[in-house]
Amino acid sequence: MSTAYSTPSPIGTPGALDQAAALRGLVQRERTGPPVPPRRAAARSARTLAVASGKGGVGKTSMTVNLAVQLTRLGRRVVVLDADLGTANADVVCNVRAQRTLAHLVAGRCTIDELVIDAPGGFRLVPGASGLAHMANLDPAQIQRLTQAMSRLEATADVILIDTAAGVGPGVLGFCAAADRLLVVSTPEPTAITDAYALIKTINTQVADADIHLLVNMVRDEAQGRAVYKRISGVTKRFLGLSPSYAGCVARDEGVPRAVCRRRPFALDAPRSRAATDLLGLAHRLDRHAAVEPASGGLLRRLVGMLGA
Repeated sequence: MSTAYSTPSPIGTPGALDQAAALRGLVQRERTGPPVPPRRAAARSARTLAVASGKGGVGKTSMTVNLAVQLTRLGRRVVVLDADLGTANADVVCNVRAQRTLAHLVAGRCTIDELVIDAPGGFRLVPGASGLAHMANLDPAQIQRLTQAMSRLEATADVILIDTAAGVGPGVLGFCAAADRLLVVSTPEPTAITDAYALIKTINTQVADADIHLLVNMVRDEAQGRAVYKRISGVTKRFLGLSPSYAGCVARDEGVPRAVCRRRPFALDAPRSRAATDLLGLAHRLDRHAAVEPASGGLLRRLVGMLGA
């Protein structure tokens, strides 16, 4: 195991650094800018969770959408931002048709209110810009426009889930820098484990003080999920000096591919399935802290306790 990770290749990019720096600059301006009017200061700030993966095919979008369903079931107001700007497909998973995408928002052709659509299960979805290559690498100004639009959702949401692209592209790191917490999705497959480590390594070197949690999908049982976590955590501790928190695991379930074929979240299509039950457990852990008011607001500011045990 140690041999596979002892000399990973550098995978960071200057663009990623620029975007992370731009987002941190927005945070700093929020802290040092002019006083916020009393009415705005009293507004609730949504917790933000970026969901990412080192490679595709590990169920990242499915985890995001179904976690949104389960959090909504618990009474939380949830928004999903489909930030997979190269191959966005959360609308496909939900069987909804998006008339506008993030491309329209970034181009200034619609507002965030015109963009958001209702999704099955009661959460709201901000559709991504599928197939638009130029959207896959946003410049700092576009990231700023996007994050400002996202901040308008805070007053009507408790949780914003950000479904990032797979891998370690600049856009991924930009959204990870904007979120309060990061949920890295892996599976027990060796390639998924290797790429999850690569993602954690890149985020650790380019996003200061990232709060990283690991969710293991498609496991045989809880023991396998914990074994995968310990394997990744052991390597990150040895080579990076950090250990991501264990967010839990989701069982491999025959109901999941059936729901995908029906274009329905499995938490709705098979609410008593093992996978749906596992994600409901994660939703409960999130919900313990969703009702706690933050010390200070702001979408770009990391908040404490979102995935606490």
